[in-house]
Amino acid sequence: MGFDFTPLYRSTVGYDRLFDMLNDAARAESWPPYNVEKTGDDQYRIAMAIAGFSDSEIQVLQQGGSLVISGQKHPEPDGVEVLHRGIATRAFKQSFNLADHVKVTGANLENGLLTIELKREVPEALKPRRIEIATVSQGAIQQDNTAQPQIGVAKAA
Repeated sequence: MGFDFTPLYRSTVGYDRLFDMLNDAARAESWPPYNVEKTGDDQYRIAMAIAGFSDSEIQVLQQGGSLVISGQKHPEPDGVEVLHRGIATRAFKQSFNLADHVKVTGANLENGLLTIELKREVPEALKPRRIEIATVSQGAIQQDNTAQPQIGVAKAA
């Protein structure tokens, strides 16, 4: 069951990307199953169950603010007849929208579980910095009484 955001498009301005993200989330397929975990202040992990896929059949791609994980099974070798298929082998593509400055720091496939480590790395120039407020004591105030040339003032004759 999905939500129809059409009435909201008519009555809002500038929220297109937000509604597109909500639409994508509402339509998102839940296969393969995954967890999103917060492992520290600025560290995250995505764990995806992809039993039956090898590392050569998986692609992890970060482009801008998106992380796309896709899988495509290689064809069965000649001479193999599968009598019962209980392990899913269909192709998949799962996308995640990443916050600003979140980068993939590693990916690992072990025992059918793909683990992707992420970290938010805010550049020093964008981090908040405390500005010291200088105080002026009475003795430190100085007055400059030297004559300053005035530009653009005509002298009277």
